[in-house]
Amino acid sequence: MTRAWRWLGLALLLAVLAGCATPRRAEAPPGVQVWSGRLALNVDGAQPFSAGFELKGEPATGELTLFNPLGGTAGVLTWAPGSATLRTGRETRQFDSLEALAKEVTGTPLPIAALFDWLQGRATDVPGWQVDVSQVAQGRLRAQRTAPPPAADLRVAFER
Repeated sequence: MTRAWRWLGLALLLAVLAGCATPRRAEAPPGVQVWSGRLALNVDGAQPFSAGFELKGEPATGELTLFNPLGGTAGVLTWAPGSATLRTGRETRQFDSLEALAKEVTGTPLPIAALFDWLQGRATDVPGWQVDVSQVAQGRLRAQRTAPPPAADLRVAFER
């Protein structure tokens, strides 16, 4: 898998991070939670990554869009029970699950379901991860993975 796919997938899966907030691109239907902002991810042994993002939905069904520095769409990840799709430019890749997509593009499992709780200020426990939700009310979140290797540091600055 190419390095670009890994980073794009990682960014798409991690909507969690630092920087200026990105304006919401579209209104979600009533009852659908939406977060937007900036994310930054540092994984030991890999180049740091940051992007604007918009995350809609819930752990079972949702959509994550990543934006380049000029505000254009870099990629879109959508998922539902039994499937996940990654669209970038002219390419589309299908996976059996969000977890399978995350592992394929990043090389490691990611706590996507817990991310939704974390963004709501609930410090859901995930083995190997430490999360700081103390600044969620100010639109900031930080999660660090210490095990298994490689270590990772995820930072999110967001709006609801």
